[in-house]
Amino acid sequence: MISKADNIAEYVLKIWQIEDLIRAFHDDEAMHQNAFMSEIRMMMEREGKMEKGHVAVSMVAVSEMQDLHEELYREDASYRGAWLQLMPAMTILKAKTDRPTMSDMEICLTFLYEIMLLRMQKKDISAATTATQQQVSQLLRHISMAYYADHHPIQDDNQAAI
Repeated sequence: MISKADNIAEYVLKIWQIEDLIRAFHDDEAMHQNAFMSEIRMMMEREGKMEKGHVAVSMVAVSEMQDLHEELYREDASYRGAWLQLMPAMTILKAKTDRPTMSDMEICLTFLYEIMLLRMQKKDISAATTATQQQVSQLLRHISMAYYADHHPIQDDNQAAI
């Protein structure tokens, strides 16, 4: 299992995928054999997410991504430029959501997750959607790398010896 610190976006998407697997195969014995899946299942039961929604641990990660997104937007000109290029597509994605208060990062992650589901169903994906997917993936990669750097500080040789 990918760790949150190693790739926060992939971590969230993996949890969402596991949630869907648990919903689809909740009585399957294999769901109880895997410790991580079993843990997610217990969270879903405890949080009332067996029918729909996402467990709190994934939504905390989405919130952390949103905070980092806002920080990068303020402080990183290249990130800000990439985000501004994505804004027309984000406006369309926001209009399609049934939750107008959904954060930018949750919209991006939901979009990527839906693309993954379409691919699994072998459905056609338009060139425009693929181009948007590439832009969103690049931004989430930037956020994941920044999150990784924040949670894996580089130590110099003098610190490592202490």
